[in-house]
Amino acid sequence: MNDALLRELVPAVLAVLVRRGADFASAEDAVQEALIRALETWTEDPPRDPKGWLVTVAWRRFLDATRAETSRRGREVAVEVEPAPGPVPATDDTLWLYFLCAHPSLAPGSAVALTLRAVGGLTTRQIATAYLVPEATMAQRISRAKRRISGLPLDRPGDLDTVLRVLYLVFNEGYGGDVDLAAEAIRLTRHLAAATGDPEAAGLLALMLLHHARRASRTGPGGRLVPLGAQDRSRWDTALIAEGVTILQTALGRDRLGEYQAQAAIAALHADAPAAAETDWVQIVEWYDELLRLTGSPVVRLNRAVAVGEADGPQAGLAALAEVDPELPRYTAVRAYLLERAGDLDAAAGLYAEAARAASSVPERDHLTREAARVRQLSPP
Repeated sequence: MNDALLRELVPAVLAVLVRRGADFASAEDAVQEALIRALETWTEDPPRDPKGWLVTVAWRRFLDATRAETSRRGREVAVEVEPAPGPVPATDDTLWLYFLCAHPSLAPGSAVALTLRAVGGLTTRQIATAYLVPEATMAQRISRAKRRISGLPLDRPGDLDTVLRVLYLVFNEGYGGDVDLAAEAIRLTRHLAAATGDPEAAGLLALMLLHHARRASRTGPGGRLVPLGAQDRSRWDTALIAEGVTILQTALGRDRLGEYQAQAAIAALHADAPAAAETDWVQIVEWYDELLRLTGSPVVRLNRAVAVGEADGPQAGLAALAEVDPELPRYTAVRAYLLERAGDLDAAAGLYAEAARAASSVPERDHLTREAARVRQLSPP
């Protein structure tokens, strides 16, 4: 059983059912039942046309459920036509489905969550982690989103900003999480950038490529987290970096700056430095200023404090950090880093340990624990 193939086919099959007239929730249920059937039968007898097989089984499951519900209510079945047998057209409906999940009737947060669940293939727990909310809260949000679009005409696709936000979150989950969706997010963003010609879509594609270029160096043996400054830059993919920079330069030339272009510019400056010590932190601070103006994001303000600390010294970084909400994730780790650079090793070690206890992943926790131990060893008796 090829799990990667199934993950790739699910959104395309779901899109086919919705295009044929199935409501979103019922289509998703039918596709899930088809997947269960595939897991039961494909190991011994895989089909020649996996997508066509899934579409056929899922559509029949949908028809059966519709007829049963209609019979229960004493009405005639609304959908009776069985599509003619044969291969399913080799079209990529996944991107259309992304727009569909960004339906105008949904709030942006609900649209993103629904798309990550139905199209991206993430579990409710993974989506909740991305949003920093309890799993039960996210489950309710996704259920409400499904109910909201159930029965609505799905011929009004959502807006580009929401789709970009979805792709950005899918890439981040694939890049740092336990579900590898980064390549799929890049593929879809390539498609989106080519189809729309939008500079922010191009900026997002550039950002993904620049981050993906560093992927091989982000972890060490046993999944050990390797921070940017300690990464082996000889392992960075120079072809992806060159492509990302070229795409970014073209997008910036359109003079319609957006947050993804600004983030990509920061990533490009990191990629351009032959060594961590040669990073142009002054320019990076300037780009963070632009990004903060565009978004007002507290996370951007936190990352800017790190950049200020590198460009102007740790005391300047701590002053910038004073403007950030201490409850923000990673705040404690950033303060520990800046205090270490300022020479307050005892306080830094304590904060690294505190940040480790609050870490959201095992690699992050282990990394911060090692940092705490390292700084304690540097502290004078």
